[in-house]
Amino acid sequence: MTQAVVSLVIQNLVPLLVDEATFLSGIHREVAQIKGELESIHSYVRDADAKAEKDAINYGAKTWVNQLREVAYQIEDVIDNYVLYMATEAQCHDCPRVFGTLGRALCMILRLKPRSQMACEIKHIKDRIHAIKERGKSFGFRSSEPEANTENESWHDPRVTSLFIEESEVVGIESHRDRLIGWLVNGAPKRTVISVFGMGGLGKTTLVRKVYENHLVTNHFNYQAWITVSQSYKVEDLLRKTLKEFYKARKETPPTEIDQMDETLLIIELREYLKQKRYMVVFDDVWTVEFWALIRHTLPDDGQSSRVLITTRSEYVASSCKESSFDEMYKLQPLPEEAALELFCKKVFHSDTESGSPSELKELSGNLVKKCEGLPLAVVAIAGMLSTKRKAKSELQKLESSLGSELLTNPHLSSMSRILSLSYYDLPYYLKLCLMYFGMLPEDYSIRHARLIRLWIAEGFIKGTRGRTMEQVAEEYLAELINRSLVQVSRIDVDGKIRTIRVHDLMREIILSKSEELSFGHVWTGSRSSFDGLTRRLLKVLDLHGAPTDFIPEEVGDLFHLSYEYETDFSISTQRGLKLKQGLGRLENLQKLYLVEANHGITLFRELRKLKQLRKLGITKLETPNGKMFCESIALMRHLESLEVCSQSEEEILDLKFLSSPPQHLERLYLKGRLERIPDWIPQLKNLVTVSLMWSRMIIDPLSILQNLPTLSELVLQEAFLGEELVFQATGFQKLKILKLYDMNTLMTLTIEVGALPLLRLLKIGPIPRLDTVPAGIHHLKSLTALRFYDVSKDFALKLLPGVGQDFWVVEHIQTVLFHYQLQGECYRTSTLGDLV
Repeated sequence: MTQAVVSLVIQNLVPLLVDEATFLSGIHREVAQIKGELESIHSYVRDADAKAEKDAINYGAKTWVNQLREVAYQIEDVIDNYVLYMATEAQCHDCPRVFGTLGRALCMILRLKPRSQMACEIKHIKDRIHAIKERGKSFGFRSSEPEANTENESWHDPRVTSLFIEESEVVGIESHRDRLIGWLVNGAPKRTVISVFGMGGLGKTTLVRKVYENHLVTNHFNYQAWITVSQSYKVEDLLRKTLKEFYKARKETPPTEIDQMDETLLIIELREYLKQKRYMVVFDDVWTVEFWALIRHTLPDDGQSSRVLITTRSEYVASSCKESSFDEMYKLQPLPEEAALELFCKKVFHSDTESGSPSELKELSGNLVKKCEGLPLAVVAIAGMLSTKRKAKSELQKLESSLGSELLTNPHLSSMSRILSLSYYDLPYYLKLCLMYFGMLPEDYSIRHARLIRLWIAEGFIKGTRGRTMEQVAEEYLAELINRSLVQVSRIDVDGKIRTIRVHDLMREIILSKSEELSFGHVWTGSRSSFDGLTRRLLKVLDLHGAPTDFIPEEVGDLFHLSYEYETDFSISTQRGLKLKQGLGRLENLQKLYLVEANHGITLFRELRKLKQLRKLGITKLETPNGKMFCESIALMRHLESLEVCSQSEEEILDLKFLSSPPQHLERLYLKGRLERIPDWIPQLKNLVTVSLMWSRMIIDPLSILQNLPTLSELVLQEAFLGEELVFQATGFQKLKILKLYDMNTLMTLTIEVGALPLLRLLKIGPIPRLDTVPAGIHHLKSLTALRFYDVSKDFALKLLPGVGQDFWVVEHIQTVLFHYQLQGECYRTSTLGDLV
């Protein structure tokens, strides 16, 4: 992780040296020398980190690593202070002329002290880095790339025990086992690759071992071999080991010359040995996408129904092994809670069922199992620790409250911790930084995908590259963490994009421990009132989620490093937002501002014009006369992706016609207020995914204008139309998946032509009191799986009764048809078609 910190500091120094060179004067040379020293020491850090992660260095060397990390943080603080100083100095240049020459001279004198102080600090840091570099030479760290072969390093692999678990000890694998066995012994004569992937600790090795040893498999294949690959290997050694394993499985003695063969001869020997044989080989714990490309040509594909079985944590690796329709990818899922509880009770109470546990311990047992989130490794490790203790309520309570610390200190859990940590250690430095940020989030918390990406960018973890924006780079980083099974997707959006993500709670505990060890950040739980001296970085992120505040203080504008501000606890339905004070416009890197009130003078619009980096903006209480100023501000926000605008009241007109050049990256648009018509600029937005119009009360049908938006996936119309008929034309809304039509009191006819809405999955309608007949066009919506009616009359509903309703044929192809009737406030009573009989 020290490599990550040092790399980030070097990365952030480069633009500073380029962009601020004319201002730094004497300090510039010192900073440039620091950068040079860091770059020269950086090559040693990779080796030091790798050895530290395997506990392969002594205490003195670990201290060296920690000192280097601390000085990197110190550099970051000094540079942050310098940027703050430059911003203050720029303001000083603008001193009112009323102070005259004397005032400007005073400013100059006041500036000399901090400039001199920073020069001293930077020189001290430079000397300290040089001393650390000299001490590092005594620890024998290599400056080159680490060798792939690490066989000489003494390190016990805790995964080895997975190969020797008895069948009676395994729970919940039956369906997975049978599926894999079916693929192995049935199917095409072509050589087939089957990849089992999933998070570390799910039991991939255990499952595949039970498959490998199953009599149906051993009787089917003439030749079998099991090869553990792991993170470090040489192809030559791997081929030699594979050959020997095939010989060993058949109780044959391998030729002695195998040990002297090079890679080419080994490939020839292996292909010849397996020629016209039905073989099965398992490559367990594969980490790289290059693996299959290196090994595929060594295994003959000669129509003998041979099979290759691979286990990996990475979906990328699994997909790299799928070269044809015959190959399979199998994602192993966590244990269901019932199976996990059965496994827990088997280990702790030596019972095959939950009923075997004492009644007073059932709830606590269930709580501990829930913390494992279906991870068999965690269940077995925690149960194994408890099996050595008294089966007392106090013991389980103690473990439940201190599981995080026990994970790191208890020897019974150390193997689990190391197995889970392997995926973290395998990450490149830039992904380690991104993963560490999950430690700043609450337990069991799913964070919105867009919010996390903006936080990463605000923290400086992401740098744009030629031809790609920072957002695109961040998307790639997140995708890689997901594919490595370190981050879990908890919700998918209507357009198929990831909505929210999270990490497994036990992985979060590991992240938290590393975060505290590395002074990456601290989570305040209320039991601590102070922070470590290293946790002092200048504020870059201000997240007011859930904070009881209704205004942004003017002093926030002095937070020059701030690039992310978040406020979302106030619902737009209440029209309540934050009151903006002057000064926010100085936060030129701000990316998210939501939700602010626009009815407190023109200050907001002056400040908004300066916020050109915004990605998300929410405005409430916008008054009609201010529409033009607001549009002029929006036109400057070229990166805007989400815009929410709410008028002062239901009757107030949203005058948005002045936006002639809208942000072309806009994906989500929410307008709440009167519209005379759909603004002309909306059809220009080719990336719109969601459009919501509320209180619009248009007389002109809005569908004809919206229907050709090429990427529109969700459309919400609430009190949006005052006409009597809405028509979905045959060629319209070709990508729409969700449609919600609410509160249209004048609508009498809803027409859906053949060819319209071909991908629609969810349709919500109502209340629409004058709509007496079921729209027959619903019958054409073959992708529709859920239809929900709100506050329709009983006569309307009875027309849809199965078998007897005259309009049942319209909806008989739909999986779910529900009727919701409002009781009080937001409470609804829900009925199915069967409830209406």
